[in-house]
Amino acid sequence: MKAVKYLVLATLLLAVGSVQAQKFAYVDSDYILENVPEYVEAQKELDKLSTNWQKEMEAKYKEIEEMYAAYQAEQVLLTPDMKKKRENEIISKEEAAREFQREKFGVEGALFQKREELIKPIQDKVYEGIKEVVAQYGYDMIFDKSTQSNILFADEKLDKSDIVLRKMGIKKGID
Repeated sequence: MKAVKYLVLATLLLAVGSVQAQKFAYVDSDYILENVPEYVEAQKELDKLSTNWQKEMEAKYKEIEEMYAAYQAEQVLLTPDMKKKRENEIISKEEAAREFQREKFGVEGALFQKREELIKPIQDKVYEGIKEVVAQYGYDMIFDKSTQSNILFADEKLDKSDIVLRKMGIKKGID
């Protein structure tokens, strides 16, 4: 019986000791990115592109609505051939508008590609900064406290976001 007590005690001590030996920290990637001038500029450029393409898309759909309204108003006066021709024109415009939307805003669209072109190198710099912090301070894990985080509470002294910014060459905040 005594041996079982010692075994349980030893197991508990090992488990507690191994948890305490691990070093954890966190960063707030949103905070880091907001303090990277290249990211702010890239985001402005993406927003401008998106707004312009959105306006262009809305103009296309407005034109389709106007064509359809005109067709509805004149439908009784049109011959079957003229009706078919107008319907095909409207359908063709709708398909072109949907294609434009896919080309610009689709999964592999121009906006996605531009975002990859502008943002990916910045994200890579952030990741490299985090890797440097891990190497320098010997952390076993670094969590991200950004908007999609599951961290419910974190002591601010564990926040290494400012250190990552400095590793990236951006002077902001303190250790």
